[in-house]
Order: sequence, then C-alpha cells, then structure tokens
Amino acid sequence: MDAAKRIADLIAPTLDAMGFQLVRVKLMGTERPVLQIMFERDTGGAPHDGGITVDDCAEASRAVSAVLDVEDPISGAYRLEVSSPGLDRPLTKAADFERFKGFAAKVELGRPLEGRKRFQGRIGGLAGDAVVLRDEEKGAEARLPVAEIASAKLIVTDDLITASLAGRSAPAN
Repeated sequence: MDAAKRIADLIAPTLDAMGFQLVRVKLMGTERPVLQIMFERDTGGAPHDGGITVDDCAEASRAVSAVLDVEDPISGAYRLEVSSPGLDRPLTKAADFERFKGFAAKVELGRPLEGRKRFQGRIGGLAGDAVVLRDEEKGAEARLPVAEIASAKLIVTDDLITASLAGRSAPAN
C-alpha cells in the first residue's frame, strides 16, 4: 500500500466524525515532503458544500495532526497542507462523476485510448465502469474507463460558479 493511501485510511474516519469528507491525500517531494490533504463538508451528494472556512481548515489540521503524530506514517520532517478542493476540484472517486454530472471537466488517462490521453468535455455521468464525457464542440462522446483515469478535475465555468453560489445540484443551462 502506498503512503498516501495509508494516510488516507488513517485520517478519513477522523474527518468523517467531524462532518467532513476526505477528497484527496497527496505526498509530494522527498527531501522535506509536503503532505497535502483536501477535504470538504459531507454534502450528501450535492455538488457544492457552501465552502470551507479558515476555521474549518485549522480544526481539521489539528485533528489530522493528532492522528499523524500518534500513527507516525511519514518518517522524518514534512509540511502539512490542509485545504478545501476549490471550484476546480479534483475528481478522485467514480461517484464524483455522477455528483458533478453536467459540468465541464478535464480528464487525463494513464495510457492512450484511441491515440489520446487527454480529454475535455461535459460529464455525462457513469456508464458501467466508464465515465461519459461529451465534447460539445466536436459533437463526440468518449467513454473513459474509470480504472485508467490518472487525473481529472472540474473546469471553472459560469455554470459551475452559478451552481456553487446557489448551492444547486445541476448546472445552469
């Protein structure tokens, strides 16, 4: 098990108990690593949570630090960064592609599909084990295997901003 997965398994229950959900754990660098933790409020499936405050970050940081101090999953010194995922949030779970259906996203695969690794379009949700991504300019639809997704994130658009501000569950059309 890699370090980020092990850390995620350690801290997720603490964040859950606080009413938050873990979005991503990323460990970067080698000499003095940075441990990046993104979290959000538990939304019950709605696209946006009303935001994370600085106080939320401080509270989550203290709680996560306590767990990490006890479990000590990283040898040596490291820097901890705790934040919200922001509007252009990473899409890290298959369920994110249902939650943000209708919004624009960029997706990069770990290996080429039909000669391409990078895709952009509106999320059409899940179809079995694949994410449906619609390229409206080309009038094309791609089905991207979830297991092959290396990275994905929302693209900040007027629809996303409007939905975030309004707390809507669907994009404005």
